Amino acid sequence: MTGLIERLKLIRAIGIDRPLSRSVPADIFTRLAEEGLRVTAQHLRELAKPRRTATLAAVVLHLESGLTDAVLGMFDKLMGSLSRRAERQTAENTLTSVRDAHGRLRTLAKACRAMIAACEQGRDPKTGWAAFLRDVTLAEELARPESVDPKAEMVNRHASLRSFAPLLLSSFTFHGVPACRSLLDALRVIDALYRSGKRKLPGKPPLGFIRRSWRPFVVVDGMVDRRAYEICALNELRDRLRAGDIWVEGSQTFRSFEDCLLPLPVFDALRNEGPLPVQVGLDGTKHLRGTADHLSAALDQVAKLAAKDALPDVVIKDGDLKISPLRADTPEAALSLRNAAYGLMPRLRITDLLLEVDAWTGFADCFTHQRSGRPPEDRTALLTAVLADGINLGIARMADSCRGITAGRLAWAHDWHVREETYTAALARIIDHHRTVPLAAVWGDGSASSSDGQFFRAGGQGEAFGDVNARHGNEPGVNFYTHVSDQYGPFHTKVIAATASEAPHVLDGLLYHQTGLHLREHYTDTGGVTDHVFGLCHLLGFRFAPRIRDLKDRRFFLTPEMKAPQALAPLVGGTIDLNHLTLNWEALIRLAVSIRSGSITASAALRKLAAYPRQNGLAIALRDLGRLEQALFTLDWLRDPALRRRAGVGLNKGEARHAFARAVFFNRLGEMRDRTFENQTYRASGLNLVVAAIILWNTRYLERAYAELNRRGSACAADLKKHIALLGWEHINLTGDYSWATETPDVGDWRALNRQTSLLVA
Repeated sequence: MTGLIERLKLIRAIGIDRPLSRSVPADIFTRLAEEGLRVTAQHLRELAKPRRTATLAAVVLHLESGLTDAVLGMFDKLMGSLSRRAERQTAENTLTSVRDAHGRLRTLAKACRAMIAACEQGRDPKTGWAAFLRDVTLAEELARPESVDPKAEMVNRHASLRSFAPLLLSSFTFHGVPACRSLLDALRVIDALYRSGKRKLPGKPPLGFIRRSWRPFVVVDGMVDRRAYEICALNELRDRLRAGDIWVEGSQTFRSFEDCLLPLPVFDALRNEGPLPVQVGLDGTKHLRGTADHLSAALDQVAKLAAKDALPDVVIKDGDLKISPLRADTPEAALSLRNAAYGLMPRLRITDLLLEVDAWTGFADCFTHQRSGRPPEDRTALLTAVLADGINLGIARMADSCRGITAGRLAWAHDWHVREETYTAALARIIDHHRTVPLAAVWGDGSASSSDGQFFRAGGQGEAFGDVNARHGNEPGVNFYTHVSDQYGPFHTKVIAATASEAPHVLDGLLYHQTGLHLREHYTDTGGVTDHVFGLCHLLGFRFAPRIRDLKDRRFFLTPEMKAPQALAPLVGGTIDLNHLTLNWEALIRLAVSIRSGSITASAALRKLAAYPRQNGLAIALRDLGRLEQALFTLDWLRDPALRRRAGVGLNKGEARHAFARAVFFNRLGEMRDRTFENQTYRASGLNLVVAAIILWNTRYLERAYAELNRRGSACAADLKKHIALLGWEHINLTGDYSWATETPDVGDWRALNRQTSLLVA
C-alpha cells in the first residue's frame, strides 16, 4: 500500500484537474488513456501538440483513478485479512479454552465437594482456600464472553492496523451520505491523532457510527478504548465504501451508489419514450398481485401432491423435505459411439487447430490495433501471443518454444492488439459460428446456460496477490468464473478473488457476453444463490434455476394474506412486505435499467447492495422481490423433475469444461503467476478462447465422424449424441515446440479422418 500511495502522490503532483475527464465522452477518454499507456516516447513526439497533450492528460487521470482503486482495494483486503486472522485465532483460542476449562472445572468441582463435605462434617471449610480462589478466578477468565469473540482478537491486532491506517487517512478525503456523518467525523479525529502524535482521544469523540456488537469493546467502564475505536471505525469504513455510502473522488470502483445509476431526468425520459429494457410492468401493484396469485396456485398444487405422496422423487413429511438425487441416464450405446467417433478424429497440433478455426471464423481480425483499428498484419505473432495466454506459457517462454518468432515480436503484438475487448469480440465470433453448426443443436438451442468458478493456485510472483479460500486448501489463488451455454460454448469468463462470493457475478456473463445467444434460463450451484440475484434476474427477464445443496434447510416466504397448507407450513420462513416493495418498485426498475444501459455492472450493483445496512430501502425491496421469486422457484423445483434434470445437466457441462480447461492450462504447473489483475484477465480470456476454438473444431469434425459411422452402418441417433461431450482432447498435441504452417488453410479443406483403431476418450 505504501508503494501504491507513493505513486499516487507523484501522479497528483502533476496537477491535472480531474473535472477535465468529464469534458469528453467516457469511451473517447478511455481510448486516449489506453493508447497513451502503450505508445513510446517516440510515438508521442510524432503526435500533434493538442493530441499529445490530451493523450498525456488522459493517461495521468486514468492512472490516478486506477491507483486510487488499487489502494482502496488493498485496504479492503487488509481489513478482510485482519478479520479472518482474528477469527482463526479466536477459534484456536476457543479450543484451547475448552481443554483448559475441563481441567479447571474438574479441580473446581473437587474443591467444592471437599468444602461441602467439610461443612457437613463440621470441619473448617477453608482448608485449601487459596487453590479454590485461584480456580474460581481462572474459571471466570475462561467464561468471559469477549474471550471468544473475534472482535477482541481484532483489537489485540491493532499494531497491524497502525502500519497502514495513518497513510490511508492522510492520503484521501472521504465523502459520504448524511447517515455516515458520525463515521466521517471519527475518521477525521483519528487522522488528527496520527498527525499530531497524541495518544488519547478527545473528551467526546463521535460514537454514533458504532454498532451494538462493537459497543462493549469500544466503550469500557464509560471510557473509550482508542484501539477498539480505530479498529471499529476502519472496519465500518470498509463496509460503507463497499456499499457506496462513502466514496472517494476519482475512484471508479468506490463511487457513490447514486452516481452509478442513471440520472433521474434521463430515466424519466426513457420511461416516457418506452418501452424500458426490463421484463416487468411499471405498475408494481398489478405485477405483484399477479405474482401472488401464481404463488398461491403453486402452493396449493404442491400441497395436494405432497398429501398424496405424488411429488416426483420428493417426500415432505413432518416438516422434513427429502429430494432423491438424480440418477445417471447415459446408455452404454452412447459410450460406444463416443469411443468410435473420437477414434476417427484427425490428430493435429494446437497451432494447426487455431489456424483452421481462424480460417473458418476470422476471429484473429477482432484483435484490432489499439491506434489504427486495423486487423493484425502479423497474424502468426498474434495467434502465438494468444496461445501463450491460453496455455499459461507466457511471452518469453513461448518465444523459446516457437521457432522463428522473437520475444520482442510477440510482446509488440500483445501490447498493441490484445485487450479485454478484443478477446471478447474474438470469443463472440467463435461462439456465434459454433451456433450455426447443425450438430450443436443436439445439446440445446442456446437459450440456457450455467456458470461456476474454477480455482487456480497462485505461484511465483502471483502468490502474494492471491487469496486463501479454505475450500481449496491453505494455498492462495484466484477464481476464473465462466459461463457455459447448453451447447458447451464458454461464452464469458472473468477473474474474481478466491474469497469473493460468486453470486454478484452471475448476471455479468448473461448481460455482457456480446454473442448472439438469446439466454432465458440459467443454472448455478449454491455459491451463486442470493435473494438479490433472484430478484434482479426476474427484473431483467432471466429464469434463475440454481441447484441448491441445502434446500431442505432453507425457508421460503409468502405474502401476508397467504396461509401455508399444513404440509408446507414448516418450510415457510415468514412474510414479505408488499407495501414496501410497491413503494420501491420504480427504484427497482431504475436499478435494472441502469444495469442494462451500462451505468453500473450487475456485479458492482449487487456487491454494493449486499454491503448496505439493513435499513436501506432499495436493498430490502430487491431482497423481498428475490424471496418472492425464490418461493416460486422452490415450488417449481419440487414438482418438476425436468427442471431438476436440466439444471443438473447444465452444471455438469460446466464441470466437464473445468476439467478440460485445466488440461489446456498446464504450463507453470497450472499456477497463476501473474501479479496484475490485467495480466490475470488475459490468461483467463486466452484460456477461454483456446477452449472455445477446440470445442468448435471438435463439433465440426464430430459431424464428419458421425457421417462416416453412418456410412458404415453404425447407429448415430440424436438421443445418443447428446450424451457425448465436445471436450475430448486426446487427439490434440498441446505440448512440445509450437510451429505454424506457412500457408493459411482454405475454408473448404478438410483433414482426413483417422482410419485406425478408435481411442478411448479421457
